[in-house]
Amino acid sequence: MAQLQRFRAQWMFELAPGGGSSSLESRPWRATRGSSLRAVDTRGKQELAKEEKARELFLKAVEEEQNGALYEAIKFYRRAMQLVPDIEFKITYTRSPDGDGVGNSYIEDTDDDSKMADLLSYFQQQLTFQESVLKLCQPELESSQTHISVSFAALPMEVLMYIFRWVVSSDLDLRSLEQLSQVCRGFYICARDPEIWRLACLKVWGRSCIKLVAYTSWREMFLERPRVRFDGVYISKTTYIRQGEQSLDGFYRAWHQVEYYRYIRFFPDGHMMMLTTPEEPQSIVPRLRTRNTRTDAILLGHYRLSQDIDNQTKVFAVITKKKEEKPLDYKYRYFRRVPVQEADQNFHVGLQLCSSGHQRFNKLIWIHHSCHITYKSTGETAVTAFEIDKMYTPLLFARVRSYTAFSERPL
Repeated sequence: MAQLQRFRAQWMFELAPGGGSSSLESRPWRATRGSSLRAVDTRGKQELAKEEKARELFLKAVEEEQNGALYEAIKFYRRAMQLVPDIEFKITYTRSPDGDGVGNSYIEDTDDDSKMADLLSYFQQQLTFQESVLKLCQPELESSQTHISVSFAALPMEVLMYIFRWVVSSDLDLRSLEQLSQVCRGFYICARDPEIWRLACLKVWGRSCIKLVAYTSWREMFLERPRVRFDGVYISKTTYIRQGEQSLDGFYRAWHQVEYYRYIRFFPDGHMMMLTTPEEPQSIVPRLRTRNTRTDAILLGHYRLSQDIDNQTKVFAVITKKKEEKPLDYKYRYFRRVPVQEADQNFHVGLQLCSSGHQRFNKLIWIHHSCHITYKSTGETAVTAFEIDKMYTPLLFARVRSYTAFSERPL
């Protein structure tokens, strides 16, 4: 009977809230969780203290190195690297305005986000002045070879900007200018010169961009305002099925799959090329590098950009077939020929410029295509408008690296 009473008491104790084995088991888990949180907090504080100690040792090593105590500097460098191996990359340091490399100031990474917001003004503040000469770039390490900063220090700013205009060239290779700006802070400032970007905008839009209305800078206008691209080709592929002739026995009729490409290449001076051919881009794109191509059936002309009230940018072009002078055939020079009525044939093209995907201004949609034939004898003009159907597939831009080569003329 006493054993039964003890069993009932144990059972009631286990059913009671907060009691029993479940409570006993949860207590160690809660204690373990609390101890783990305290351990993580302690570990984080230790890491911060270790990084702060490594930063102090590293700065002390830099100071000893500047004072000429290389042996002491090596010891401090080694102790700092043992605490935090990448402590060197967690400290950002720049030269002081004194100019001789002594007394450098060190800036931590806490305010990097504010500096990245406006790199141009930040780099301009960090440039040093020595003997009233603006030092655009400085060698990071001492070398026995002649550094590029020595050459640019002797050049006037006007000559240096002229060199940058050669980099851009008359083909508006602004991509090379952006790559050149990554060399150093001085090149970054020169590549952001407003005059270079103003000339580029004038070359693209002409007098319609004399004033900055909706943009804060000429560079922003060139990057944001819709324009055709010059560093590649707009390409479209058209595929359709055509019914063939019936066989001689009349049992079947052949069907043919036809594929052809349209290529359009724009130039900054307002000229353009257009070619329709079944040949694939691998063989055609290299021939469209210059306007002096010998490709047959190529159409040459000029274009202009137009922006409507609805902010849709359109490209209107007038192109004609490349004229070739045929040599005289002296074999039949004494025969009377039937006079052929001479005529000029022009094609008028209308395209809408838009963007797709992550690229900007990389798509052209057909909106108009017509043929104008003007007879020289009578002066009459016959116009034939083509219906824009599924045969006129949109043209997508393909960038070509060889198109951004060094030109023979500066910007």
